[in-house]
Amino acid sequence: MSHATFGAPDLTTFCNLDDLGLTVTGQRIAADRAVLECRVAVIDDVCHGCGDRARSLGTQSRFLAHEPFGCRPTTLLVRVRRYRCEPCGRFWLDDLRAAADPRAKISRGGLAWALRALVVDHLSVSRIAAGLGVAWNTANDAVLTEGHRQLINDPTRFDGIAVIGVDEHVWRHTRFGDEYVTVIIDLTPVRDRVGPARLLDMIPGRSKAVFKTWLSERSKAWADGIETIAMDGFAGFKTAAAEELPAATAVMDPFHVVRLAGDALDQCRRRIQQAIHGHRGHAGDPLYMSRRVLHTGLEFLTERQWDRLDALFDADDHAEVEVTWGVYQRLITNYRNPDRAAARADFTALIESLRTGVPAALVELRQLGRTLNNRKSDVLAYFDRPGTSNGPTEAINGRLEHLRGSALGFRNLTHYIARSLLEAGGFRPLLQPHL
Repeated sequence: MSHATFGAPDLTTFCNLDDLGLTVTGQRIAADRAVLECRVAVIDDVCHGCGDRARSLGTQSRFLAHEPFGCRPTTLLVRVRRYRCEPCGRFWLDDLRAAADPRAKISRGGLAWALRALVVDHLSVSRIAAGLGVAWNTANDAVLTEGHRQLINDPTRFDGIAVIGVDEHVWRHTRFGDEYVTVIIDLTPVRDRVGPARLLDMIPGRSKAVFKTWLSERSKAWADGIETIAMDGFAGFKTAAAEELPAATAVMDPFHVVRLAGDALDQCRRRIQQAIHGHRGHAGDPLYMSRRVLHTGLEFLTERQWDRLDALFDADDHAEVEVTWGVYQRLITNYRNPDRAAARADFTALIESLRTGVPAALVELRQLGRTLNNRKSDVLAYFDRPGTSNGPTEAINGRLEHLRGSALGFRNLTHYIARSLLEAGGFRPLLQPHL
C-alpha cells in the first residue's frame, strides 16, 4: 500500500458540495435517507444598492435532492440567510444559483449524477428517482430537461458527419397497428473505425416526405459534407436522398439485401412445402426441419448439416429450393469476399442472370432479380465504399428495443425520442471522458 498523505475528513468535499458553493454544518442519518444541513459558503450581507452592511433576519429552509451516498438518498437542507438593508430598505437572500436553479427540487450535483446514471449506466428513471429520493415525474422532468440543455441541444453534435444511415423503427405496438418513426444514424465513426455509430435524430412517421423534410432543414454546409447514405430497399428514402443530397452516394446495405434473398428462400420453401404436402411445415417434414440450415453460410456448415442438405436436395421435388438456396449462398459469398473487385464483378453477373435467365416457375427469384436490378447501382455501391452498412443502425434499433423493455413501454413519443437520443446518441464520452 502506498504511503499517501491523508488530510482531515471533510464532508463538504466528500459530497461534492464545493462547486455548489455550500458548506456542510450538520448531518442526520436515517434508515431511508441522509440529510445534510448546509449553508451558502459566501456570506452576502453587503447591500448591492448602497454598499452598507445588512442586518440578518434569520434563515429559511430549502430542501434539495442530491446524489446518493452510502446506498441511500441524500437530501440537502440548505439554510438560506435572509438580509435587510436598513438605510435603503432592500431585502434579499443568499445566492443559491450555484447549487440549483430557482424553484428546483434537485441540486446541480444531483442532476449530474442522474444524467450519468441514465446515459452511462443505463438506469431506468424509476431507479434514478429512488436514488434521489424524489417522485418519478420530478426525476423524469429534471433529467430530460438537463439532457436537452447539456447534450441534445448542442449544435456541434451534427458536425463532421460524412456517412449517415436511415431506417424505420417501431416505437410502439398497439392493438390497432404499429406506430413507426424514422431513425437517422451517424455511421462516420464506423467507416473511419474510430468508434461506434450514434443516433442523430428520430422523426415521427416513415415516408419520403418525413425524411425529405428533415434533410431540407439541415444547413447547406452540412448537406454538402454528406458523402454516403446507407438505407434499405424503401424507395421513399432513396427518392428523398436523391432530391435533397444529389451529390451523396446511396448504398443499399448488405443487411437488407441478404434479408431480401433470405425472404425469397423462405417463400420458395413454403411454396414447395404446400405443393408437396398441402399444409404448412410440420415437425418431421424435411423442408421444415432444414429451415435454419438453409440460412447458414457455407463456411459454417457442419458435417451433419451438409448431410441433411444432401438428403434434402436428393429429392427432385426440392429442385427449386436448391436453386434458390444456391443464389442465396452466392450472394452471401460475394459480400464476404475480401477481393472487392472480384466480388463486384460476380455480383453484377448474378443480378444480370436473375434478370434474364430465371425460369417462370421460380417466382421468388424473378421478384428478387427485379428488385436488385432496380437498385443495381445502390447495391453495387457497397463494394466501392466498404464499411457502409446499416448493420450498426439495426444494432441501435436493438438497443432501443431494450430501452422500451426497461421502461415497460412508452406512450409519449416526445419522451421516447429524448430517451432514445440520450441512450444511443453517443454522449457517454462527454459525461465520462476517461471511458
